[in-house]
Amino acid sequence: MSLSSRSPIEPMPQTCPSPDADPSPRVDSRALRRTGLHPDYWHPLARSTDLGPGKALGVSFAGEPIVLVRPVKGEVFALEDRCAHRQVPLHLGQVRGDRVQCGYHCWTYDRTGRCVNVPYLGPGETLPSGVRNYPAREAYGLIFVFPGDPARAGTVPFPDIPTYGKPAYKTRFLDRRIHCHYSFMHENLMDMNHQFLHRSLMGTIRATLLEVREGTDWVEADYTFSRAAGKQPWGERFMINRKHEPDAAKGLIDLMTIRTGYPYQTLQFRTAGSTEPALDLWNSYVPVDRLQRVNQTYGLMMIRKPALPGMIHLIWPFIVLFTNGIFRQDRDIVEAEQHAFDEQGEDLNNEISPVICKLKVLLTRKGLPLPRSSQQP
Repeated sequence: MSLSSRSPIEPMPQTCPSPDADPSPRVDSRALRRTGLHPDYWHPLARSTDLGPGKALGVSFAGEPIVLVRPVKGEVFALEDRCAHRQVPLHLGQVRGDRVQCGYHCWTYDRTGRCVNVPYLGPGETLPSGVRNYPAREAYGLIFVFPGDPARAGTVPFPDIPTYGKPAYKTRFLDRRIHCHYSFMHENLMDMNHQFLHRSLMGTIRATLLEVREGTDWVEADYTFSRAAGKQPWGERFMINRKHEPDAAKGLIDLMTIRTGYPYQTLQFRTAGSTEPALDLWNSYVPVDRLQRVNQTYGLMMIRKPALPGMIHLIWPFIVLFTNGIFRQDRDIVEAEQHAFDEQGEDLNNEISPVICKLKVLLTRKGLPLPRSSQQP
């Protein structure tokens, strides 16, 4: 990973650009909390293990009900989770072959959403209209759905997670429901200046922002860290699997790169002198409700295995315990942010971090305004 000519321990100024210097001056990032996640992307809506053969599962994207169906044979498919007859959820029915039968009157739909049978219709009678079909794909142990314009599903890039499945890494699946707008999650991970929040678990850590980069649909930042007080916890020590101690004089620093490549977010942590990440994290924050005040967070956390065979399994419980504590503190604080927004009715944040200022513009620009009736706290 190359850095700019900036000294590896020289921080970036912690100020936001003036509105006149904003590359997207017509984007008012104060509208971010009233901006919906764009549906024209591949969004994970369930873990593969959530859906057994011959079963249906009800999920949602921004309040739109979707049923995932796994035939005993064949690939997963996704339909609108409303029977065209009485609008009851199809996931309450049953799967027969590669079809799903409504649990009320047994109207039957194929994987395209076409109604193929109504038991009480006579021969030659016209079958009623079907339900919407959603493009679906299964990868990385997750079930992805394209809830937007289906004509775009073939041209929008599918998530690329190259570290997943590599023998050198062990993967932990993250699956949490968090009561806040998805943007708070992006900001929480991107702004490493919040390490004070984790002082009870990590001691006193100082984050230094080294560089910010951006493109049309992404923003990323480099950080390095120093310990001001306290000892390194065992969970963190096991997780980062250090080979060399940092030495800024020799250009050896720990480097964390966090990237929001809309709509996903990644974090890679490389220890001093290492070319491969010790930690590689991929996250997706999916709105559940129509108001988009609740998100389902799906993540893949790849941890590089120690050189000693089998050691990763012995230290894994410590890693899980440590990361669970971090995630719990992050969840509590972003839900507190959402509560503050709902009480005030607007975004009154006094933001000074340059990377968060750019991030907010990106998320606002790439998303869609929520309907006015959905914007009330």
